[in-house]
Amino acid sequence: MFLDLIRRRNPALVRDAVELHRSGAIPPNTSVIDLDAVRRNADAFLAECRVHGVTPFAMTKQIGRNPDVSAALAARGITHAVGVDLECAVAARAGGLRTGHLGHLVQIPRHSAGQAAALEPLFWTVFSEAKAHEAAAASRAAGRTQDVLLRIAAPGDRFYRGHEGGFAADEVVAAADAIDAIPGLRFGGVTSFPATLFDAEAGEARSTPNLATLTRAKERLLAARRENVELNAPGTTSTSILGTLAAAGATQVEPGHGLTGTTPLHAVADLVEDPAIVYVSEVSHLHGGEAFVFGGGLYVDPVLGDASTRALVVGEGVEPDDVQPRPVDMPAANAIDYYATIGVDAGPVAAGDTVVFGFRPQVFVTRGLTAAVSGVGTGAPVVHGIWSADGSRPLSVDQALAYGGSR
Repeated sequence: MFLDLIRRRNPALVRDAVELHRSGAIPPNTSVIDLDAVRRNADAFLAECRVHGVTPFAMTKQIGRNPDVSAALAARGITHAVGVDLECAVAARAGGLRTGHLGHLVQIPRHSAGQAAALEPLFWTVFSEAKAHEAAAASRAAGRTQDVLLRIAAPGDRFYRGHEGGFAADEVVAAADAIDAIPGLRFGGVTSFPATLFDAEAGEARSTPNLATLTRAKERLLAARRENVELNAPGTTSTSILGTLAAAGATQVEPGHGLTGTTPLHAVADLVEDPAIVYVSEVSHLHGGEAFVFGGGLYVDPVLGDASTRALVVGEGVEPDDVQPRPVDMPAANAIDYYATIGVDAGPVAAGDTVVFGFRPQVFVTRGLTAAVSGVGTGAPVVHGIWSADGSRPLSVDQALAYGGSR
Protein backbone atom coordinates (compact mmCIF):
# COMPACT_ATOMS: atom_id res chain seq x y z
CA MET A 1 0.00 0.00 0.00
CA PHE A 2 2.72 2.44 1.03
CA LEU A 3 5.71 0.54 -0.32
CA ASP A 4 6.20 2.67 -3.44
CA LEU A 5 5.83 5.82 -1.37
CA ILE A 6 8.47 4.71 1.14
CA ARG A 7 10.91 3.63 -1.57
CA ARG A 8 10.56 7.00 -3.26
CA ARG A 9 10.57 9.32 -0.26
CA ASN A 10 12.54 7.39 2.37
CA PRO A 11 14.62 4.74 0.57
CA ALA A 12 17.28 4.87 3.28
CA LEU A 13 14.80 3.36 5.73
CA VAL A 14 14.35 0.35 3.46
CA ARG A 15 18.11 -0.06 2.98
CA ASP A 16 18.92 0.22 6.67
CA ALA A 17 16.06 -2.08 7.69
CA VAL A 18 17.46 -4.75 5.36
CA GLU A 19 20.97 -4.39 6.73
CA LEU A 20 19.79 -4.46 10.33
CA HIS A 21 17.88 -7.65 9.69
CA ARG A 22 20.82 -9.23 7.85
CA SER A 23 23.10 -8.46 10.79
CA GLY A 24 20.65 -9.88 13.33
CA ALA A 25 20.12 -6.50 15.00
CA ILE A 26 16.38 -6.78 14.41
CA PRO A 27 14.34 -10.00 14.18
CA PRO A 28 11.64 -10.79 11.65
CA ASN A 29 8.11 -9.65 12.52
CA THR A 30 9.35 -6.16 13.41
CA SER A 31 7.95 -2.78 12.46
CA VAL A 32 11.01 -0.58 12.02
CA ILE A 33 10.38 3.10 12.78
CA ASP A 34 12.60 5.90 11.49
CA LEU A 35 12.92 7.93 14.68
CA ASP A 36 14.44 10.96 12.98
CA ALA A 37 11.60 11.08 10.46
CA VAL A 38 9.08 10.91 13.30
CA ARG A 39 10.86 13.82 14.97
CA ARG A 40 10.64 15.86 11.76
CA ASN A 41 6.98 14.97 11.40
CA ALA A 42 6.33 15.98 15.00
CA ASP A 43 8.05 19.33 14.45
CA ALA A 44 5.93 20.00 11.35
CA PHE A 45 2.77 18.96 13.15
CA LEU A 46 3.43 21.15 16.17
CA ALA A 47 4.22 24.15 13.99
CA GLU A 48 0.91 23.78 12.16
CA CYS A 49 -0.95 23.25 15.43
CA ARG A 50 0.41 26.54 16.72
CA VAL A 51 -0.80 28.31 13.58
CA HIS A 52 -4.33 27.04 14.14
CA GLY A 53 -4.42 27.10 17.93
CA VAL A 54 -5.06 23.39 18.46
CA THR A 55 -3.49 20.96 20.93
CA PRO A 56 -2.13 17.61 19.73
CA PHE A 57 -2.39 14.38 21.72
CA ALA A 58 -0.27 11.59 20.23
CA MET A 59 -1.93 8.28 19.34
CA THR A 60 0.69 5.53 19.68
CA LYS A 61 -1.34 2.33 19.39
CA GLN A 62 -0.54 1.85 15.71
CA ILE A 63 3.21 1.72 16.44
CA GLY A 64 2.77 -0.67 19.35
CA ARG A 65 3.06 2.12 21.92
CA ASN A 66 6.81 2.15 21.28
CA PRO A 67 8.46 3.84 24.30
CA ASP A 68 11.40 5.20 22.32
CA VAL A 69 9.03 7.02 19.98
CA SER A 70 6.96 8.25 22.94
CA ALA A 71 10.09 9.71 24.54
CA ALA A 72 11.10 11.37 21.28
CA LEU A 73 7.66 12.94 20.84
CA ALA A 74 7.69 14.27 24.40
CA ALA A 75 11.12 15.78 23.84
CA ARG A 76 9.85 17.53 20.70
CA GLY A 77 6.90 19.08 22.51
CA ILE A 78 4.02 16.64 21.98
CA THR A 79 3.92 15.93 25.69
CA HIS A 80 0.57 14.15 26.06
CA ALA A 81 -0.99 11.06 24.52
CA VAL A 82 -4.48 9.82 23.84
CA GLY A 83 -5.13 6.36 25.21
CA VAL A 84 -7.50 4.41 22.99
CA ASP A 85 -8.00 2.27 26.08
CA LEU A 86 -6.56 2.29 29.60
CA GLU A 87 -3.70 -0.04 28.66
CA CYS A 88 -2.71 2.34 25.87
CA ALA A 89 -2.59 5.27 28.28
CA VAL A 90 -0.48 3.29 30.76
CA ALA A 91 2.00 2.25 28.06
CA ALA A 92 2.30 5.78 26.70
CA ARG A 93 2.90 7.08 30.23
CA ALA A 94 5.66 4.50 30.71
CA GLY A 95 7.28 5.91 27.58
CA GLY A 96 7.17 9.46 28.90
CA LEU A 97 3.91 10.81 27.48
CA ARG A 98 1.46 12.16 30.03
CA THR A 99 -2.23 11.34 29.60
CA GLY A 100 -4.05 13.96 27.59
CA HIS A 101 -7.23 12.03 26.83
CA LEU A 102 -8.64 8.65 27.74
CA GLY A 103 -11.99 6.91 27.64
CA HIS A 104 -12.38 7.33 23.88
CA LEU A 105 -12.69 5.12 21.89
CA VAL A 106 -12.84 2.55 24.72
CA GLN A 107 -14.62 3.45 27.96
CA ILE A 108 -12.88 2.75 31.27
CA PRO A 109 -14.08 -0.46 32.97
CA ARG A 110 -15.84 0.06 36.31
CA HIS A 111 -13.14 -1.37 38.54
CA SER A 112 -10.35 0.32 36.58
CA ALA A 113 -11.59 3.85 37.18
CA GLY A 114 -9.18 4.32 40.08
CA GLN A 115 -6.23 3.42 37.87
CA ALA A 116 -7.46 5.84 35.24
CA ALA A 117 -7.77 8.66 37.78
CA ALA A 118 -4.24 7.97 39.02
CA LEU A 119 -2.95 8.89 35.55
CA GLU A 120 -4.38 12.38 36.09
CA PRO A 121 -5.74 12.72 32.56
CA LEU A 122 -6.38 16.18 31.22
CA PHE A 123 -9.65 14.93 29.74
CA TRP A 124 -11.75 11.82 30.33
CA THR A 125 -14.50 10.93 27.85
CA VAL A 126 -17.74 9.34 29.02
CA PHE A 127 -20.57 7.93 26.93
CA SER A 128 -23.24 7.91 29.66
CA GLU A 129 -24.15 9.31 33.07
CA ALA A 130 -23.37 5.92 34.61
CA LYS A 131 -19.81 6.12 33.33
CA ALA A 132 -19.63 9.73 34.47
CA HIS A 133 -20.48 8.70 38.04
CA GLU A 134 -17.75 6.04 37.96
CA ALA A 135 -15.21 8.61 36.82
CA ALA A 136 -16.42 11.04 39.46
CA ALA A 137 -16.09 8.57 42.33
CA ALA A 138 -12.54 7.68 41.28
CA SER A 139 -11.59 11.33 40.83
CA ARG A 140 -12.97 12.30 44.24
CA ALA A 141 -11.03 9.46 45.84
CA ALA A 142 -7.90 10.80 44.17
CA GLY A 143 -8.63 14.32 45.38
CA ARG A 144 -9.18 15.65 41.88
CA THR A 145 -11.82 17.45 39.87
CA GLN A 146 -11.79 15.81 36.45
CA ASP A 147 -12.48 17.60 33.17
CA VAL A 148 -14.87 15.47 31.13
CA LEU A 149 -15.57 15.29 27.42
CA LEU A 150 -18.93 13.98 26.26
CA ARG A 151 -19.08 11.64 23.30
CA ILE A 152 -22.10 12.90 21.34
CA ALA A 153 -24.04 11.57 18.38
CA ALA A 154 -26.78 12.81 16.06
CA PRO A 155 -28.83 11.08 13.36
CA GLY A 156 -26.69 10.68 10.24
CA ASP A 157 -23.35 10.55 12.08
CA ARG A 158 -20.96 7.80 11.02
CA PHE A 159 -19.56 5.26 13.44
CA TYR A 160 -17.70 2.03 12.83
CA ARG A 161 -19.77 -0.96 13.95
CA GLY A 162 -19.00 -1.58 17.59
CA HIS A 163 -17.97 2.04 18.22
CA GLU A 164 -21.48 3.38 18.86
CA GLY A 165 -22.52 5.18 22.03
CA GLY A 166 -22.81 8.62 23.53
CA PHE A 167 -25.14 11.45 24.49
CA ALA A 168 -27.77 12.85 22.15
CA ALA A 169 -26.19 15.89 20.49
CA ASP A 170 -29.35 17.99 20.66
CA GLU A 171 -29.39 17.54 24.44
CA VAL A 172 -25.75 18.49 24.97
CA VAL A 173 -26.45 21.59 27.08
CA ALA A 174 -28.55 19.61 29.54
CA ALA A 175 -25.94 16.85 29.57
CA ALA A 176 -23.20 19.37 30.33
CA ASP A 177 -25.24 20.76 33.20
CA ALA A 178 -25.75 17.22 34.54
CA ILE A 179 -21.99 16.61 34.46
CA ASP A 180 -21.29 19.80 36.39
CA ALA A 181 -23.78 18.70 39.03
CA ILE A 182 -21.72 15.58 39.81
CA PRO A 183 -19.10 16.25 42.52
CA GLY A 184 -15.62 15.53 41.20
CA LEU A 185 -16.41 16.33 37.57
CA ARG A 186 -16.32 19.43 35.41
CA PHE A 187 -17.72 19.61 31.90
CA GLY A 188 -14.91 20.22 29.43
CA GLY A 189 -16.24 19.72 25.93
CA VAL A 190 -17.37 17.26 23.26
CA THR A 191 -15.88 14.61 21.03
CA SER A 192 -16.77 12.11 18.31
CA PHE A 193 -15.00 9.76 15.90
CA PRO A 194 -14.36 9.85 13.02
CA ALA A 195 -14.42 13.59 12.35
CA THR A 196 -12.54 13.03 9.07
CA LEU A 197 -12.41 10.07 6.69
CA PHE A 198 -10.54 9.35 3.50
CA ASP A 199 -12.70 9.34 0.38
CA ALA A 200 -11.06 6.79 -1.92
CA GLU A 201 -13.00 7.87 -5.00
CA ALA A 202 -12.13 11.54 -4.57
CA GLY A 203 -8.62 10.79 -3.31
CA GLU A 204 -8.94 13.26 -0.45
CA ALA A 205 -9.77 13.51 3.23
CA ARG A 206 -13.27 14.79 3.89
CA SER A 207 -15.13 15.90 7.00
CA THR A 208 -17.82 13.51 8.20
CA PRO A 209 -21.27 14.51 9.51
CA ASN A 210 -19.79 13.95 12.98
CA LEU A 211 -17.65 17.09 12.64
CA ALA A 212 -20.69 19.22 11.81
CA THR A 213 -22.46 17.68 14.81
CA LEU A 214 -19.56 18.69 17.04
CA THR A 215 -19.59 22.23 15.64
CA ARG A 216 -23.32 22.64 16.24
CA ALA A 217 -22.96 21.27 19.76
CA LYS A 218 -20.18 23.72 20.56
CA GLU A 219 -22.28 26.59 19.20
CA ARG A 220 -25.17 25.55 21.46
CA LEU A 221 -22.88 25.40 24.46
CA LEU A 222 -21.36 28.80 23.74
CA ALA A 223 -24.85 30.25 23.25
CA ALA A 224 -25.69 28.88 26.70
CA ARG A 225 -22.86 31.09 28.00
CA ARG A 226 -20.37 28.31 28.54
CA GLU A 227 -16.75 29.27 28.01
CA ASN A 228 -13.62 27.38 26.93
CA VAL A 229 -15.55 24.52 25.33
CA GLU A 230 -13.10 21.92 24.01
CA LEU A 231 -13.83 20.20 20.71
CA ASN A 232 -11.88 16.99 20.23
CA ALA A 233 -11.90 15.90 16.57
CA PRO A 234 -9.85 12.74 15.82
CA GLY A 235 -9.60 10.79 12.57
CA THR A 236 -7.25 10.72 9.56
CA THR A 237 -5.21 13.45 11.22
CA SER A 238 -2.36 15.04 9.30
CA THR A 239 -1.11 18.61 9.04
CA SER A 240 -3.10 18.98 5.81
CA ILE A 241 -6.49 18.95 7.59
CA LEU A 242 -5.71 21.04 10.66
CA GLY A 243 -7.04 24.22 9.07
CA THR A 244 -10.37 22.56 8.30
CA LEU A 245 -10.66 21.16 11.80
CA ALA A 246 -9.80 24.49 13.43
CA ALA A 247 -12.37 26.30 11.26
CA ALA A 248 -14.97 23.83 12.56
CA GLY A 249 -14.08 24.77 16.13
CA ALA A 250 -11.65 21.97 16.96
CA THR A 251 -9.27 22.59 19.84
CA GLN A 252 -7.79 19.08 20.18
CA VAL A 253 -6.42 16.75 17.49
CA GLU A 254 -4.95 13.28 17.80
CA PRO A 255 -2.23 12.45 15.27
CA GLY A 256 -1.23 8.81 15.01
CA HIS A 257 -0.52 7.76 11.46
CA GLY A 258 0.13 11.42 10.73
CA LEU A 259 3.34 11.07 12.74
CA THR A 260 4.53 8.13 10.64
CA GLY A 261 3.27 9.42 7.30
CA THR A 262 0.78 6.59 6.87
CA THR A 263 -2.68 8.17 6.81
CA PRO A 264 -4.71 7.11 3.75
CA LEU A 265 -4.09 10.52 2.22
CA HIS A 266 -0.34 9.92 2.36
CA ALA A 267 -0.85 6.97 0.05
CA VAL A 268 -2.11 9.21 -2.77
CA ALA A 269 -0.53 12.62 -2.10
CA ASP A 270 2.88 13.89 -1.01
CA LEU A 271 2.19 15.60 2.31
CA VAL A 272 4.64 17.29 4.66
CA GLU A 273 5.07 14.20 6.81
CA ASP A 274 7.70 11.67 5.72
CA PRO A 275 6.83 7.96 5.62
CA ALA A 276 8.58 6.54 8.65
CA ILE A 277 7.73 2.85 9.12
CA VAL A 278 8.28 -0.49 7.37
CA TYR A 279 7.52 -4.05 8.42
CA VAL A 280 10.47 -6.42 8.17
CA SER A 281 10.26 -10.19 8.02
CA GLU A 282 12.19 -13.18 6.68
CA VAL A 283 11.67 -16.14 4.41
CA SER A 284 11.22 -19.21 6.58
CA HIS A 285 11.05 -21.97 3.97
CA LEU A 286 9.99 -22.84 0.45
CA HIS A 287 7.18 -25.22 -0.47
CA GLY A 288 5.11 -25.85 -3.55
CA GLY A 289 6.54 -22.95 -5.50
CA GLU A 290 5.99 -20.45 -2.69
CA ALA A 291 8.16 -18.71 -0.13
CA PHE A 292 6.69 -18.76 3.36
CA VAL A 293 7.37 -15.52 5.21
CA PHE A 294 7.21 -15.22 8.99
CA GLY A 295 4.14 -13.34 10.21
CA GLY A 296 2.91 -12.16 13.56
CA GLY A 297 2.35 -8.53 12.67
CA LEU A 298 0.63 -8.92 9.31
CA TYR A 299 -2.43 -6.86 10.17
CA VAL A 300 -3.00 -4.34 7.40
CA ASP A 301 -5.38 -1.59 8.46
CA PRO A 302 -8.34 -1.96 6.04
CA VAL A 303 -9.00 1.77 5.79
CA LEU A 304 -8.16 1.75 2.07
CA GLY A 305 -10.36 -1.25 1.39
CA ASP A 306 -9.27 -4.57 -0.01
CA ALA A 307 -5.95 -3.32 -1.40
CA SER A 308 -3.36 -5.85 -2.47
CA THR A 309 -0.13 -6.16 -0.49
CA ARG A 310 3.33 -6.28 -2.02
CA ALA A 311 6.77 -6.76 -0.54
CA LEU A 312 10.44 -6.72 -1.43
CA VAL A 313 12.33 -9.99 -1.15
CA VAL A 314 15.99 -9.06 -0.76
CA GLY A 315 18.55 -11.85 -0.99
CA GLU A 316 22.02 -11.85 0.51
CA GLY A 317 24.30 -9.45 -1.34
CA VAL A 318 21.40 -7.85 -3.22
CA GLU A 319 20.62 -4.16 -2.90
CA PRO A 320 16.95 -3.39 -2.09
CA ASP A 321 16.97 -0.60 -4.68
CA ASP A 322 17.48 -3.26 -7.36
CA VAL A 323 14.54 -5.44 -6.30
CA GLN A 324 11.02 -5.17 -7.66
CA PRO A 325 8.01 -5.63 -5.36
CA ARG A 326 6.25 -8.99 -5.47
CA PRO A 327 2.59 -9.69 -4.72
CA VAL A 328 1.94 -11.26 -1.34
CA ASP A 329 -0.77 -13.77 -0.52
CA MET A 330 -1.73 -12.50 2.92
CA PRO A 331 -3.36 -14.68 5.57
CA ALA A 332 -7.14 -14.55 5.63
CA ALA A 333 -8.62 -12.10 8.12
CA ASN A 334 -10.07 -15.01 10.12
CA ALA A 335 -6.76 -16.91 10.22
CA ILE A 336 -3.73 -16.60 12.50
CA ASP A 337 -0.94 -14.96 10.54
CA TYR A 338 1.79 -17.50 11.11
CA TYR A 339 3.00 -16.93 7.54
CA ALA A 340 2.32 -15.00 4.38
CA THR A 341 3.33 -16.52 1.06
CA ILE A 342 5.11 -15.10 -1.97
CA GLY A 343 5.49 -16.83 -5.32
CA VAL A 344 9.02 -17.66 -6.43
CA ASP A 345 8.42 -17.44 -10.18
CA ALA A 346 9.58 -13.79 -10.32
CA GLY A 347 13.13 -14.65 -9.31
CA PRO A 348 15.25 -16.68 -6.92
CA VAL A 349 14.30 -16.79 -3.26
CA ALA A 350 16.14 -18.48 -0.40
CA ALA A 351 15.38 -19.21 3.22
CA GLY A 352 16.65 -16.36 5.36
CA ASP A 353 16.07 -13.65 2.73
CA THR A 354 14.87 -10.34 4.11
CA VAL A 355 11.31 -9.31 3.27
CA VAL A 356 10.21 -5.67 3.54
CA PHE A 357 6.56 -4.59 3.54
CA GLY A 358 5.12 -1.10 3.42
CA PHE A 359 1.58 -0.94 4.80
CA ARG A 360 -0.53 0.94 7.33
CA PRO A 361 0.00 -0.95 10.61
CA GLN A 362 -1.96 -1.38 13.80
CA VAL A 363 0.75 -3.12 15.77
CA PHE A 364 -1.16 -3.14 19.07
CA VAL A 365 -3.62 -5.76 17.81
CA THR A 366 -0.84 -8.14 16.70
CA ARG A 367 2.02 -10.27 18.00
CA GLY A 368 4.38 -7.91 16.21
CA LEU A 369 7.51 -6.23 17.53
CA THR A 370 8.66 -2.66 17.07
CA ALA A 371 12.09 -1.08 16.87
CA ALA A 372 12.86 2.64 16.67
CA VAL A 373 16.01 3.42 14.70
CA SER A 374 17.87 6.71 14.63
CA GLY A 375 20.57 7.69 12.17
CA VAL A 376 18.75 6.25 9.16
CA GLY A 377 20.75 7.03 6.03
CA THR A 378 23.89 8.08 7.91
CA GLY A 379 25.70 4.77 7.55
CA ALA A 380 25.50 4.17 11.30
CA PRO A 381 21.86 3.45 12.26
CA VAL A 382 21.18 2.82 15.94
CA VAL A 383 18.46 0.45 17.17
CA HIS A 384 17.11 1.89 20.41
CA GLY A 385 15.38 -1.29 21.51
CA ILE A 386 13.07 -4.13 20.58
CA TRP A 387 9.60 -3.90 22.06
CA SER A 388 6.48 -6.05 22.12
CA ALA A 389 3.16 -4.89 20.67
CA ASP A 390 2.00 -3.61 24.06
CA GLY A 391 5.09 -1.46 24.56
CA SER A 392 6.86 -3.85 26.94
CA ARG A 393 10.14 -5.68 26.51
CA PRO A 394 9.74 -9.19 25.08
CA LEU A 395 10.94 -11.91 27.42
CA SER A 396 14.23 -13.56 26.56
CA VAL A 397 14.66 -17.33 26.73
CA ASP A 398 16.86 -16.89 29.81
CA GLN A 399 14.13 -14.87 31.54
CA ALA A 400 11.51 -17.46 30.66
CA LEU A 401 13.68 -20.23 32.09
CA ALA A 402 14.30 -18.23 35.24
CA TYR A 403 10.60 -17.53 35.75
CA GLY A 404 9.47 -21.03 34.82
CA GLY A 405 12.06 -22.95 36.79
CA SER A 406 13.31 -26.38 35.82
CA ARG A 407 11.09 -29.33 35.01
